[in-house]
Amino acid sequence: MGKLDGKVAVVTGGAMGNGLGVVKVFLKYGASVVVFDYSDQLSASLTALKQEYPNSNIIGYKADIRDSKMVDACFTDLIGKMGHVDILINNAGVCELMPFETMTDEVRDKQFDINIKGTWNVTRAALPYLKKVENASVVNLSSVTGVMVADPGEVAYATTKAALMGFTKGLAAELVKDNIRVNAILPGYIRTPMVEAMAKLSNPEDPEAVINGIIAGIPMGRMGTPEELGELAAFLASNESSYITGQGIVFDGASTLPETTTMGVE
Repeated sequence: MGKLDGKVAVVTGGAMGNGLGVVKVFLKYGASVVVFDYSDQLSASLTALKQEYPNSNIIGYKADIRDSKMVDACFTDLIGKMGHVDILINNAGVCELMPFETMTDEVRDKQFDINIKGTWNVTRAALPYLKKVENASVVNLSSVTGVMVADPGEVAYATTKAALMGFTKGLAAELVKDNIRVNAILPGYIRTPMVEAMAKLSNPEDPEAVINGIIAGIPMGRMGTPEELGELAAFLASNESSYITGQGIVFDGASTLPETTTMGVE
């Protein structure tokens, strides 16, 4: 018996990166999974997942979460196929590095529209169905960026991730009466396509140097994996965390732990 047996989970941005790690772990624990993703990678990821987990129940929708009508239509269809929804993982997000003074409205709005408004749209569409089940759970992917730390060029992204922490707190306060728990994961650096793209923006000639520099600042000496993040998401989605709501769990290999890089004795 898996701890998510009988549960139906919607995972946004589930075709790659952290979202794919969540999907794999949820399938391992017996959940049926619905993937929302706008990437062309969706079809290939679904095919690979069905081969890796042949007894699983997984479907996907190529959905732009910025389009609330499209999101609503996807939920209507998936309820017809799955019958109910117990878990929502709001993972989909983008980051485009650009200095604040030169950032275009287009670059700003893309991040706001996907990271904040998209999460809003999906959650609002899911809520009527989450209210119909017992012990529903929402997990939002915030970040240590914006909530605890930030780097140059991340003003828009940091703003969106801080907003998601506020969204988590406010939603948890409203939905506790409905027995729906709402929590957030605050990842540090996980080696995902998004992090690799950010490294390339930072140093087009040698993005691996950026990756190595990030790792040098993580006390655990490595980046986390999407599957490790998936394990935390599964805990927060399951009844194992039945007394936890409105919280942000830092998941960063202790990268935000050191007060300085020079002070201290061993």
